[in-house]
Amino acid sequence: MSDALINGLAGAGGGIVSQLITYPLQTVNTRQQTETKLKGEKNDPGTIDQMCQVVKQEGWGRLYAGLKPSLVGTATSQGVYYYFYQIFRDKAEATALERKRKGLGDGTVGIFSSLVVAALSGCVNVLLTNPIWVVVTRMQTHKKKSHPQLTKSIASDEESLPMVISPRFGSSHAIQELYAEAGIWGFWKGVLPTLIMVSNPSIQFMLYEILLKKLRRHRALLSKDGAKGVTALEIFLLGAVAKLGATVVTYPLNVVKSRLQAKQITDGDKKLQYKGTLDAVMKMIQYEGFSGFYKGMGTKVVQSVLAAAVLFMIKEELVNGARWLLMKNSVSSVRSKTS
Repeated sequence: MSDALINGLAGAGGGIVSQLITYPLQTVNTRQQTETKLKGEKNDPGTIDQMCQVVKQEGWGRLYAGLKPSLVGTATSQGVYYYFYQIFRDKAEATALERKRKGLGDGTVGIFSSLVVAALSGCVNVLLTNPIWVVVTRMQTHKKKSHPQLTKSIASDEESLPMVISPRFGSSHAIQELYAEAGIWGFWKGVLPTLIMVSNPSIQFMLYEILLKKLRRHRALLSKDGAKGVTALEIFLLGAVAKLGATVVTYPLNVVKSRLQAKQITDGDKKLQYKGTLDAVMKMIQYEGFSGFYKGMGTKVVQSVLAAAVLFMIKEELVNGARWLLMKNSVSSVRSKTS
């Protein structure tokens, strides 16, 4: 099994675990990003209050709306990203070693090369998986509404309660709605800001690898374990710090992407209809101010930092476990042949 495939599968596994843990926060954050508040209007409720509102009005299940396609998207996205990241990284390392043999450089991959590797991997990932995330956004922002003809009044029947009845809005409904609205290209809505947001994982991985390299170098000076001395908790913390830095820098693009991917009411307020990325940016500045680009940022920081920290920790443990098993099997195979 190649190192790229090991990293791809480990990334998919780590992504699934982190998604399961943080998904309710992701749902609330997507709603915060897509609910427009014009200048001067009352601010949105906090994360906990909004989560309680969703549970009270729509049920616990709405916090997990779109979970199935999201898990598919996460596994695919992380798998694709880490697979290509390792391939591009191996080539960058080979180039660095070749340059060292020619007397250029110290044989290590520099910051710029790390950024390029992460950016290329991110672009491949975005182009392949954007349709999945458009469907997930539609499902997360879909809200149940009470049917006026099927709502029973408490006044007419003291034993009955108001019934909120809404047809199930699943993946197939979101796909049909999106296709009817914008055709096949609708599945790539928000792809431009998403491609620009490739800088997020680029910054994240750059910070992560810089911090990890410094920690390993420090450990190597203190003990003979070197790289083996980095614990799962330390990987968790490094992943959290790296993601925090990347999220703060790129969050406005995330808001624009969510606005473009969410369902737009074509016969509603023109202020809330976006023709494209530039149109969305200009309208948000005009009607909401720059604060509109940071709606729900607190929720996003908690969700993304926690998710990234869990992902890094799980991925590293899975990679180490897979390499250990492969080495063990290789030793066993050699012993059986020599005996």
